[in-house]
Amino acid sequence: MILCICEKPSVARDIGAVIGATAPKQGYLEGNGYRVTWTYGHFCTLKEPGDYYPQWQQWSLAYLPMLPERFGIKVMKDPGIRQQFGIIKELVADATEVINCGDAGQEGELIQRWVLQMAECRVPVKRLWLSSMTNEAIRKAFGELKPEAEYTNLYHAGLARAIGDWILGINATRLYTLKYRKSNDRKVLSVGRVQTPTLSLIVDRYEEIRDFKPEPYWEIKTVYREVTFSSTKGKYATEEEAKEVIRRISAEELTITKVTKKKGKEGAPRLFDLTSLQIEANKRYGLSADRTLATIQELYERKLVTYPRVDTTYLPDDVYPNCMPIIQSLYRAYPEQCTPLLQSGKLRKLKKYFDSSKVTDHHAIIPTGNLPQFLDRTQQAIYELILLRFLAIFYPDLEFEQTTVMADVAKIEFKATGRVVVSEGWKQLYSNQTDKSEEEEGEEPSDKQVMPAFVKGEHGPHRPDLLQKETRPPKLYTEATLLNAMETAGKLVDNEELKEAMKAKGIGRPSTRAAIIEILFKRNYIERKGKSIIPTQIGIDLIHTIQNEQIKSVEMTGEWEYKLRLIDRGAYSPAQFLHELKLMVSQLVQEVICMP
Repeated sequence: MILCICEKPSVARDIGAVIGATAPKQGYLEGNGYRVTWTYGHFCTLKEPGDYYPQWQQWSLAYLPMLPERFGIKVMKDPGIRQQFGIIKELVADATEVINCGDAGQEGELIQRWVLQMAECRVPVKRLWLSSMTNEAIRKAFGELKPEAEYTNLYHAGLARAIGDWILGINATRLYTLKYRKSNDRKVLSVGRVQTPTLSLIVDRYEEIRDFKPEPYWEIKTVYREVTFSSTKGKYATEEEAKEVIRRISAEELTITKVTKKKGKEGAPRLFDLTSLQIEANKRYGLSADRTLATIQELYERKLVTYPRVDTTYLPDDVYPNCMPIIQSLYRAYPEQCTPLLQSGKLRKLKKYFDSSKVTDHHAIIPTGNLPQFLDRTQQAIYELILLRFLAIFYPDLEFEQTTVMADVAKIEFKATGRVVVSEGWKQLYSNQTDKSEEEEGEEPSDKQVMPAFVKGEHGPHRPDLLQKETRPPKLYTEATLLNAMETAGKLVDNEELKEAMKAKGIGRPSTRAAIIEILFKRNYIERKGKSIIPTQIGIDLIHTIQNEQIKSVEMTGEWEYKLRLIDRGAYSPAQFLHELKLMVSQLVQEVICMP
């Protein structure tokens, strides 16, 4: 009998239906030589301190750092979990082969391996790797089962992550709580490998804004033929200097010195990975990262989109032949959007979107071709974000003509720019949607004005204007900008190419960033203020209490994340990663204990 172990009952039902295991039993399905059972996510966890030594159960600085020689796991105490685990253990004992059908990622690998270890599995184990929950994808994956050993590095990376979080979280939380908590206070000062640097980002930004001292400056603009020209000097530091320029230019005509027209193209944005989808959903609909993750998971389980917990925006080359059939299927629900592509006969294929070298376990999120039915408002919104982004990569580029006009008034140089769209291309897919990036408060689009025909040498009267402004602080984080900062290790990055390159050193994983943010909310370290996120006084106090910069460093945590990725590829030793972390924690304990 072949035993399949899935991560949840709904997935077990879908897989069972495809392989012929549909007869319901207590805790599993059976049929066609298969048994299909399930967990409910995490069934096992790392042992707690008291499981290693009874004295470690007591919170005392004398027992820090707690660094077990060998880490162990145990089944969680929840009665429902223990009952289902008992069924799994009996099924494993009766199986001739086990197929790991867990979630196709690092966390899913860890969950299933721990269950099999605790169930004392002694038979061969194979791995089912799904990027989509469609029946066709399930059948294909069963025809391409891999030996468990091919995913050992993935497991080692997940194990190193879990142990690393235990080492730092348990020790640092007890250390700072015991050292700095008041005697009558039972509050725990929670410290974590990802949550603390994330909180530090929020606190640093909040305090930077709080302490910001605005400085005045002046800008000079003038209107000629209903087009606004700006002084190329930009900011004038004093009002006297700016008024002197106004006095000079008011007495003379404006002369056009140069007219440049340049044609340009703008391609569709990259496909979605999980983080960029969460960012877009927050910007456009105000959805939290956690809500978006839950929604995309629902769409995946309903077989409407591919695997969502991904960190790449590329498709492998072998997906390209499947794209036209997907669009042909989607035509039935979205004829207006799909017709131009079907009429073209052949879809274009650009390296910006198709690059097998940029894809490891899973590709970017795209529709499966199954038609959506009975979606709620949020599901529909997220699905259409993915749908339009997918269709857009096959549409022509947006084409525009950029006009730059230089002018002179009393030897003061001015400049005006305008942009005229020649062909909307992929933008026509978004004709009914407002570009949120253009609605940012205080931002003035410099190239949106319509330009009349200018001729070099022409001149005439103009209307100068002096504008007094103030320097502005950075903006508070929203969930969108915080996710961006986590992905790029705190760097302010908008360029798609650079952002892609920096992902390797982002903090947290795409699948866990939403959970980290939610943990900070639940622990009352941060709160919402409209769309913005601000730290609470408790969160501010915690960051000020932690003097060790490594614990708070986004860059340092990004380096750890990079090493975990290397472990996944077999290019770095998990033992070395944990040795470095143990050394750091040992030094941290000594440093904090010795502080007055």
